[in-house]
Amino acid sequence: MDTVIFHFFGELNFFLPKKHRYQPFSHAFAWKASIKDMVESLGPPHCEIDLLTVDGVSVGFDHIVMPKSQICVYDKTNPIPIENRILLRPPLQGKPRFVLDTHLGRLASYLRMMGFDTLYRNDYPDDLLAEISDIDGRVLLTRDIGLLKRGRVQHGYFIRATNPKQQIVEIVRRYHLAETVTPFRRCLKCNGELTSVEKADVLSQLPNTSAEQYDEFHQCDMCGQVYWKGTHYDKMCEFLDGVMKG
Repeated sequence: MDTVIFHFFGELNFFLPKKHRYQPFSHAFAWKASIKDMVESLGPPHCEIDLLTVDGVSVGFDHIVMPKSQICVYDKTNPIPIENRILLRPPLQGKPRFVLDTHLGRLASYLRMMGFDTLYRNDYPDDLLAEISDIDGRVLLTRDIGLLKRGRVQHGYFIRATNPKQQIVEIVRRYHLAETVTPFRRCLKCNGELTSVEKADVLSQLPNTSAEQYDEFHQCDMCGQVYWKGTHYDKMCEFLDGVMKG
């Protein structure tokens, strides 16, 4: 049986057994495989890998693993200078956009609250999530490692935290979102954009107390949901301030 030496760096160690974390280890194999398939068989999904080197040379996901190779696997938290670097995927363009799996509804609301284009439905099948991520260039957020190993997924991330408030802090840090937050620009229910409207135009949709107390209103251009700065607004601002501070 042939062997290679693997060494994983940064947060990729999260996906490895404890005995293999943060150190080189030998891996035996008896089948011809691409480096992508072999790495994913050990745990980490390809979309969290930023750089692959074999004996010090940058390679792509289609590289065929040869016996006795020294393979280093890096995530984006460990940028290293290397000549003739092979990009593993096209870079994200502009402000990140997201698509979330069915278990991350609260996180979707938080991202929308911060102004990020975030697709979410509680009935998205896995194949559709991968397709949307691929075609639209969206980051797929999930707690399903298997979903991130689908070949169509180029940009994706496995959410480590289980608490939604910790999850949004995790994503803000991961994708440096603090620089591009535009709060209260999107509908929390459907992701549509909010526009300012006259009270008279939405009066029939307002509770009597809100119509009497407030004069500034915004409406979703997709579902028609109306928003105003009620008692919940200060709590949302406080929550966002806590997220930005981590």
